[in-house]
Amino acid sequence: MSARVRFILAVVILLLLMMAPAALTLGIALHELQGEERAVFLAVLERWLPIGAMLGLFALLLGVQWLRTAFKQYVRGLSALAEQIRLTIDVNRAYRITSVGPPEAQALAEAVNALADQRDALQADVDARIAAAKAAVEEEKNRLAALVADLPMPVLVCNLDGRILLYNNHARLQVRALVPDTHAGGGVIGLGRSIYGVFDRSLIGHALESLQHRLERVGSRPLAHFITTTRAGQLIRVQMAPVLSSAAVESDAGVTGQRGIAGYVLVMENITKMLESGAQCDRTVQALADDTRAALAGIRASLQGLRGSHAAEEVRAVADAIQDEIQILTVRLNQSAQEYASTLIGRWPLEDMLGADLVTAVGRRIEKRLGLTAKIDDVATDLWVRVDSYSLTQAMTFLAAKLDESFGVRLVRLRLSHAGRMVQLELRWAGTAVSTETLLGWQLEPMSVAGETSPLTLRDVTDRHGGQLSCGRDAAIQQSFFRIEIPVAVAQEGGEGAALVQVESRPEFYDFDLFKRVGEDRALDDTPLTALTYTVFDTETTGLEPSAGDEIIQIGAVRIVNGRLLRHENIDQLIDPQRPLRPEGIPIHGITEEMVRGQPTIATVLPQFHAFCEGTVLVAHNAAFDMRFLQMKEEGLGIRFTQPVLDTLLLSAVIHPNQESHKLEAIAERLGITIIGRHTALGDAIVTAEVFLRMLPLLADLGIHTLGQARAAAEKTYYARVKY
Repeated sequence: MSARVRFILAVVILLLLMMAPAALTLGIALHELQGEERAVFLAVLERWLPIGAMLGLFALLLGVQWLRTAFKQYVRGLSALAEQIRLTIDVNRAYRITSVGPPEAQALAEAVNALADQRDALQADVDARIAAAKAAVEEEKNRLAALVADLPMPVLVCNLDGRILLYNNHARLQVRALVPDTHAGGGVIGLGRSIYGVFDRSLIGHALESLQHRLERVGSRPLAHFITTTRAGQLIRVQMAPVLSSAAVESDAGVTGQRGIAGYVLVMENITKMLESGAQCDRTVQALADDTRAALAGIRASLQGLRGSHAAEEVRAVADAIQDEIQILTVRLNQSAQEYASTLIGRWPLEDMLGADLVTAVGRRIEKRLGLTAKIDDVATDLWVRVDSYSLTQAMTFLAAKLDESFGVRLVRLRLSHAGRMVQLELRWAGTAVSTETLLGWQLEPMSVAGETSPLTLRDVTDRHGGQLSCGRDAAIQQSFFRIEIPVAVAQEGGEGAALVQVESRPEFYDFDLFKRVGEDRALDDTPLTALTYTVFDTETTGLEPSAGDEIIQIGAVRIVNGRLLRHENIDQLIDPQRPLRPEGIPIHGITEEMVRGQPTIATVLPQFHAFCEGTVLVAHNAAFDMRFLQMKEEGLGIRFTQPVLDTLLLSAVIHPNQESHKLEAIAERLGITIIGRHTALGDAIVTAEVFLRMLPLLADLGIHTLGQARAAAEKTYYARVKY
């Protein structure tokens, strides 16, 4: 029951208490008196009743005023005192209660302040111990940072959902080079962002399956590799190592096992220049071979002419000897050119892989993607191949899909066997053989399986491996087959070491608690507030009326991931409003005409901000004002801000409904937050983010744990009625 309702009830009760005795006395007198005495009593009552009524009304007003004062001091005052006590206990240890109100309330405030002083004295020792423990943890963290700083390549660490947990500046610069159309506001690299903005999801999934399979083999070193091209045409070699958990882990990727994978480390190497150098070497050697052949042909022709025009035996003997040497040189040169040509099959970087692992990966993919049954025939345990396992697995799955589509084949068999310097990977089935003409047509079309399309063709895959694809039928066992030749490799599993990471600066961007965040695709309203990612933002504008033509002149934003404010992942951008600034606003925000002239327009900045806050919950102070400016631009720019929005103004009214002010400065002071950079967009965004983080435990104390509960509570406050 609210204080106002209780006050009205108290007034009614006071009125009844004052009227009831008088009415009872009057009733008894009228009942007891008879005749002349009754008439005299009524006459006296008629004379004095107005005076009594006025005195009663005056007494009632005095009582109501006294009751109002008492309620203000003892009911609302004690409610406000309770909120201040919670601030002292839960939020701001330095906060002390102001001794105002009646003596009892002042005594209570002084007692609480004394208890707070005693609490602080006892807490000092605890804080010292905690500080020592934190220093030890920080020292270990710095050792990790120093270790990563000495590694030779860019590094990314992700959880099983592909969320980035660690990266360094070198990795960020590398990714910017790989993804040239990265938005300037934030890019695709950031804590909590998805690695699938950089690498194809199926590539990562394939590598994870390979890691899990190697983990299941005792003594195997879990390490996977893949090669990919970027939209900028760069060729990147990626090495993946698992981050193991102590228990089995299961995720959307379907990766489970006794030795669970909690995440993975990605090491990137740009090998484009290396391959270009190799290609130049190829051209040089080929030109040398061609020139040498031409020279030898000229020498041979000259010697033949010499033999015909001179008959001396000595000349013939010399000519015969030269001819023999030229013949030997020609044979050797041709052999060398042929051997060098055979090395070109590895021009696309291939990786060593155990043949059994390759066949298992192919079988799993066929069963998972197509729902077919894939059985594995004899495979030598020590047979190693040199392959691009991802494209080769795609090719075999594509062939199985074609068999199912064209001939209804539901059972396939896989076989891997030696064939000289090559290895034959076969896909077999019982049924009609495929004609050479049909296979030729399949080789030229892009591979598409279960909605996943690859730009490669079967011919691209065979050319990449320096082999060929053929079809046939084994009449002895009544099986038809596809056969792909792939190069053999020397097994050196113990040498599969991976050079990890090099950084140009300390990896200050990490949050390993994100390992625990698996499966974030739940409805946002049911998601705990502590599990969400937030973009906290603020705008500075030319004025307060967006519908009257006022424009945004600055946007500032920061991100909150896993309960941490990431100050380095921010947007701080001035905007040219293409209209004059209001003079009265310049002293407030400090932005002048010269500062915004020549800056990007809102048409450039707003899409970048939209990409920066994608997949997050928006947070602002007095968010209705800022959101109105954004929404005014949506139709013209073809974007929409559909993210959930939380307002720290409304949340403050939920947490402290009895406090008079809910301005950002007042909230920050109550919560013990120092304000720096006020009335700049980024400065206000940072203060708002710190305020919001302090609010989360206070909301939890009120039973508000999820996004839906926070929004519902905020919508019930008075301030939610304000419109712009």
